[in-house]
Amino acid sequence: MNSRKLAGLFFKTLIIGGVTGLITSFFVKPAPYVNNLNPFDFFELIGLVFFFLGLGFVFSVISQTGFFAYLFINQFGLSLFRSFWPAVQVLLIAFVLFDLVYFPYTNTGDISIFWFILMAAAILAYGWFVSAIKARATNQRAFIPSLFLMVVMTSVEWVPGLNADGTVYAWLMIVPLLACNTYQLLVLHKLTGTGQSATTGNFSQAPEKGAPKKT
Repeated sequence: MNSRKLAGLFFKTLIIGGVTGLITSFFVKPAPYVNNLNPFDFFELIGLVFFFLGLGFVFSVISQTGFFAYLFINQFGLSLFRSFWPAVQVLLIAFVLFDLVYFPYTNTGDISIFWFILMAAAILAYGWFVSAIKARATNQRAFIPSLFLMVVMTSVEWVPGLNADGTVYAWLMIVPLLACNTYQLLVLHKLTGTGQSATTGNFSQAPEKGAPKKT
């Protein structure tokens, strides 16, 4: 990975976060847009667009920070736990999914636990889907690290949105986070030019035995 590819990854992920944040705002915060359409107020609308676009940029930066932090965490876990690291990741995934149900439910109390179970299940299902794509594109060993990133790291990055009052900012944050983490996960091995999952912490892969050497 050279500096040009790294910069390209940063800016493309930044754009994805901004655009998804803006699109999400149309659905979770429609009132400000409607109020400035009738009567039409061009400058207020532009201000709203830039505000939610900038909010998406912020969430994108959070996603990228978490993504590269995980590459370090994963490398540290591999050196510390060695062959037990996948099992440790599975336990952490289960623990975080439990936390996604238990702590929001106990903090609110007026919302049925069913909705929190559904939320955790949806994140797990989406993470499973993305991880399966990553595993097919690289190798099967990439599945658990990818699922860990999509569930655990996304949940950690989502904490400020979960702690906000109401559900508006939780929605505004989770959609860009998932979009940015998905993009980074699925594109990194292409940027590094390896068939091995970038989430294993290895940015290069030795050629297989018997493979012809490049000239």
